[in-house]
Amino acid sequence: MADTGENKPAKKRQLKKVETVRQRVERGDTAQPKRRHVKKAAGKLSLPFRLLWKVVRFIARPFAFLLIPFKTKPARFVGRILAKVLLFKFFRESWQELRQVQWPTARETTRLTTAVFVFSLVFGTIIALTDFGLEKVFKAIFIN
Repeated sequence: MADTGENKPAKKRQLKKVETVRQRVERGDTAQPKRRHVKKAAGKLSLPFRLLWKVVRFIARPFAFLLIPFKTKPARFVGRILAKVLLFKFFRESWQELRQVQWPTARETTRLTTAVFVFSLVFGTIIALTDFGLEKVFKAIFIN
């Protein structure tokens, strides 16, 4: 007799639990860099330079034999010394460090800038009122 599955109990469907934002923050996965926008903008900005470089390479190709002396060991040594003097490594590492920075969003930037302006206005007002009051007090004491 063939088993038609009538005797088996129906499987209960279980939904996968969705992780909340708080759980993700506690786990520490939210600090993923958003690089798509930066790469897209950098790609658009670097397009003219890439095209210019292609033209320069095309024009300079017949003169490649002039670079042969610079590929020798002494020339590379001098090149390394120049790189240290001109701080190429410093600028390269600085750029890598800047790429790791997690920049604030536009909304955060607006809110923080507004907070700085409000604080500056309040603090400036307090200083101005204190200056005005002390001026009146000292004029009253020393002039009269």
